[in-house]
Amino acid sequence: MTDHDGFHVTIDEPRRVATITLDVPGKMNRVAITARAQLARVFEDLGRDPRVRAIVVAGAGDEAFTAGGDIAGFMEVDPEWISHLHDNIAAPERCPKPVIAALHGYCLGVGFELALACDFRIAADNTQVGLPEISLGMIPGSGGSQRLVQMVGIGRAKDMVMRGRRLKAPEALAWGLLTEVVPRAGLADAVAALADDMAARPSVALRTLKRVLNQAPNTSLSVGMELEGLAYGLLRSTDDFAEGVASFTEKRKPTWRDS
Repeated sequence: MTDHDGFHVTIDEPRRVATITLDVPGKMNRVAITARAQLARVFEDLGRDPRVRAIVVAGAGDEAFTAGGDIAGFMEVDPEWISHLHDNIAAPERCPKPVIAALHGYCLGVGFELALACDFRIAADNTQVGLPEISLGMIPGSGGSQRLVQMVGIGRAKDMVMRGRRLKAPEALAWGLLTEVVPRAGLADAVAALADDMAARPSVALRTLKRVLNQAPNTSLSVGMELEGLAYGLLRSTDDFAEGVASFTEKRKPTWRDS
């Protein structure tokens, strides 16, 4: 287990799953200014770690995934510096491996922005998500407003961010912001099942697919189709695709070679 400023990292090597746990007792797992760059480095390291095939981000305790950032800390740093914080919080999106956010309780501010940058968001039924920065005379600064527009449209994004409105889990699921909502007692099992599923998938195809999907909102359909086609052709030459075809025709479970 490796500790950082307000979070720690564990790796379950038999399952090949890493877990980043936000853990700041008594402060609803607030994300410190210093933790943001640390999180980016951790995602970069885990992205290269051969022991890891899937990553989970979770919050310790019963109250929150995280209720947001260290508000007072923003007054102690340079305005130009904080204008680049979105680079750090986008780290789960850049990571070549699947990243799952395990949400419960409060998921606000930078916590929600971090979750939006993940590939999957599995939420307990007591989860509340929101970007309340407007109540501080501020706006979301780590990608939240932009990802919301891409995911739910400008109308809903304005309704949520300009009003500082929180969504409970069922409404967030209906909006498409959550992958799945489960009872609080079943959150760990649901997240573990998804992480194990991702860890069992062929990693070369999975990381290629993630790159293709991440580009879709930023390009035209015709360019996206070209990108998908190029990736499709590239994967044709991999050992994993040959193994997938062989296992299918031989009616057996594939053994992925990650090449």
